[in-house]
Amino acid sequence: MTGVPASAAGGSSGAQGAAAGRADARGATGALETPGASGTSGTSGPLGIARLGSGDSGAASRPAGGGAPQQDGGRTPRGGKITAAAVNQASVWNVANLLTMLRLLLVPGFVALMLADGGYDPAWRSFAWAAFAIAMITDLFDGHLARTYNLVTDFGKIADPIADKAIMGAALICLSGLGDLPWWVTGVILGRELGITLLRFLVIRYGVIPASRGGKLKTLTQGVAVGMYVLALTGWLATLRFWVMAAAVVLTVVTGLDYVRQAIVLRRRGIAERRAALEESQG
Repeated sequence: MTGVPASAAGGSSGAQGAAAGRADARGATGALETPGASGTSGTSGPLGIARLGSGDSGAASRPAGGGAPQQDGGRTPRGGKITAAAVNQASVWNVANLLTMLRLLLVPGFVALMLADGGYDPAWRSFAWAAFAIAMITDLFDGHLARTYNLVTDFGKIADPIADKAIMGAALICLSGLGDLPWWVTGVILGRELGITLLRFLVIRYGVIPASRGGKLKTLTQGVAVGMYVLALTGWLATLRFWVMAAAVVLTVVTGLDYVRQAIVLRRRGIAERRAALEESQG
């Protein structure tokens, strides 16, 4: 028995508790004023106030006790998926796709200009050449824009090759129908284009056949040759366009055979890899 009154003991304990509380409060305030003093970030003081450590920018938004972070700490806001879907849908209307749509709209306009007044009026043929030239130039830019600025969409993947073949096929058929170009040339070029497109779909399960330099040169030569035939050229220019078209036909056949070879190699490699994977899983 020490003889200390209970009230005195209680008062002493209360004083000590108050002093401890004030010390903890000062410690918490000091931690807020001096971030990173203990070398740790995101820890909570006795009052539930998060200490701001260096490099922890989201600590202030965390509740005491290490709960889930708030919206600015990484949690996806409500409706985020809906917003993302809306953005993806709106991205279809980008510059690359608009150029592709323009090329599709130019096809009927080109045909109308090409066949105006019987199809032999030099003035109308010049307008038709302008429409064809615009379509070929946009073909050069839309793919480059889509790849450079990440504007690739499913619509563009489907519509771009359709637009390419539509304008070229319309020009070749009109020229052959008017008697300016033999039908066998039109058949070779269009047959190759349609055949290679079908071949790409058949082997897509094994991989993608990349576009080659020969294929790009073929496309350029075809565009120049067909453009020269659309114009009502005479003299040495008419002779020159014959040889340019001959080069385009040769490149068409050679690159077509090269695509067939690549497709066969790609298919064999894919079958071999699948067989090896199957044997490894069974073994």
